[in-house]
Amino acid sequence: MALTESNMLPIGTQAPDFTLPDTVSGKSISLSDIKSDKATVVMFICNHCPYVIHVNKELVRLAKEYQEKGVSFVAISSNDVENYPQDGPDKMKAHAAAVGYPFPYLYDESQDVAKAYDAACTPDFYLFDGDMNLSYRGRLDGSSPGNGQPLTGADLRAAIDGVLNSGAATEVQYPSMGCNIKWK
Repeated sequence: MALTESNMLPIGTQAPDFTLPDTVSGKSISLSDIKSDKATVVMFICNHCPYVIHVNKELVRLAKEYQEKGVSFVAISSNDVENYPQDGPDKMKAHAAAVGYPFPYLYDESQDVAKAYDAACTPDFYLFDGDMNLSYRGRLDGSSPGNGQPLTGADLRAAIDGVLNSGAATEVQYPSMGCNIKWK
C-alpha cells in the first residue's frame, strides 16, 4: 500500500461521462442514468484498502441520509484485478452486499474513468452540483485508520449541504488520502 493523496481536479470541471457495468445489478449504468438535478457524489473505492474499509459504515450512513434529500451516489472501483483479484467484479458484488451499499458499485476495467476524473487514491470523493459541475473533491473527513479522530463524514456533508442550500462550492477543501489506485 502506498499512501496517496487525491489530485485536486479544478472546481467547476464538468463531470466526465461514463457507462460501466454495475457489479450489484449486472446492468450497465451511465452517469446520465444516476445523476441528480440536486447533487451527485462519485466515489472511487475498492474492497481491500484499509482506508475504504475504515469509512464504509459512514459511506452507507451518509448515502442513505442524503439519498432521501435527492442526492445520487455511485461508487467505482478501477483497480487492476489481475494483480489485486480481491477487487474483481464478483468480489465487488459480494462486498457491496456484505457492507450494505445503497448505491451502484461500478467496475472500471479499462481504468479510463479513473483517468478522466484524475482519481489517484481510494477513497476519493467528487461532488457535482445539479448541472454536473464539480463543487467538491477530496476527503470524507479527517478520520483515518489509527488516528483516533471520529468518523463523521463532516467534510463531505458540509460540501453536500452547501450545494443543496446555496449551490456554492465549499471554500476549504482537503485532499483525500488512502491507497493508490492500482494501475495496470
